[in-house]
Amino acid sequence: MFDVAVFGSLFLTLFVIMDPPGITPIFLALTAGRPRKVQKRMAFQAVCVAGGVIAVFGLLGNQILDYLHVSVPALMIAGGLLLLLIALDLLTGKTDEPKQTKDVNVALVPLGMPLLAGPGAIVSVILAVQKAGSVASQVSVWAAIVAIHVVLWLVMRYSLLIIRVIKDGGVVLVTRLAGMMLSAIAVQQIINGVTQVIQGS
Repeated sequence: MFDVAVFGSLFLTLFVIMDPPGITPIFLALTAGRPRKVQKRMAFQAVCVAGGVIAVFGLLGNQILDYLHVSVPALMIAGGLLLLLIALDLLTGKTDEPKQTKDVNVALVPLGMPLLAGPGAIVSVILAVQKAGSVASQVSVWAAIVAIHVVLWLVMRYSLLIIRVIKDGGVVLVTRLAGMMLSAIAVQQIINGVTQVIQGS
């Protein structure tokens, strides 16, 4: 009742798209300045939000997009624009100001969505669920989804140890680095969406 090939294929796809190692500096930058207990809770919340979004779209993805008359490229472009706004804040240092972030739960947006549960991950899960014709394949698909979210939680949870080493100056450097990485991800996501629109026209 388990298809290793389906599990491995989807897990690797989601690993590349959701990028647990790459999310580390972004997580550290967005949660900097908060107590460790709060940071740990936000890591868990971000994974829960991402898992919930992925699960909903895995079960009802096509129906939701059809009902809203939203195409996948439009979803990608919108997600890219949202990420770009966050990236600009990181690059300009606006997230260093307590008023900007202390009262905002970044575990929901942008960490949970669209960083973790982004258009790429959503589309991959929708397609995987559609292709899974047998019970074994379905079990493997959902097992892969759970496994990648466990990996994401572990990576973010234990990335907090890095803060002890790099101190405040290192956090600022990581924040700028995260801004650059996030802006590149955002621009690439927008390009992919626009490319799909052009190819589909």
